[in-house]
This record gives sequence, structure tokens and C-alpha cells, in this order.
Amino acid sequence: EVQLQASGGGLVQAGGSLRLSCVVSGFSFDDYAIGWFRQAPGKEREGVSCISSSDGMTDYVDSVKGRFTISRSAAKDTVWLTMNSLKPEDTAVYSCAAKTDSSSPYTLSNYNYWGQGTQVTVSS
Repeated sequence: EVQLQASGGGLVQAGGSLRLSCVVSGFSFDDYAIGWFRQAPGKEREGVSCISSSDGMTDYVDSVKGRFTISRSAAKDTVWLTMNSLKPEDTAVYSCAAKTDSSSPYTLSNYNYWGQGTQVTVSS
């Protein structure tokens, strides 16, 4: 039974930092990807970053490049999203999700396991 749990959100001033954690359990797959997504009120869910379990390759949406970093534990049971230089427009519920097949990691519908998410609020 695959489970994902995001944590680490909170309230931070613009320019501050937060580190989100996604704890992954129940995987019996050799190859998968973990993605971080966010959804602000009234907006579509947006992919933020993803990381491959097999080779560790990462990608980011343009708006967070240079500010956010995705990383994983050696045991591949935790994925972090380190967020620096936060802006008010980063305010959203952040969720982690897993994709367990060979489909594109950049397509939202390809992620078949989702966590509940954690609220990030950036004030000005």
C-alpha cells in the first residue's frame, strides 16, 4: 500500500525559506518518480518539481528555478523540497505524488498516488 505524507509547511515572510518533506512508504517498485505540486485558491494544480528514483534526475518549473531544490534520501524514502527566497505567489497547498510507470513525469494525470499536502503561506 503506497502512502505519501507531506509536511513542513507554515507561514513565512517573503524572502524566507522552508523545507518540505515527503515521506514515502509501501513502494515495491524498482523505478518511479516523485513530484511536488501546488495549488493556490482558484487556480489549477501546478507541477513544481520532480525527481527520478532511478537516476536522481530533477526538473523544475521555470518560476522556481534557482530558488527551490528537490532532493532525496539515500534510502529513497524521503523527498525534500527546499524553498528559498519565497515570494507571496508561492503561497499554495503543496502536495507530493508518485508516478509508478514509464509515462512522462511532467504530466499531472500520470501520477497515481497522492499525499494530503501541506499549506505554505508567504506573507509580504
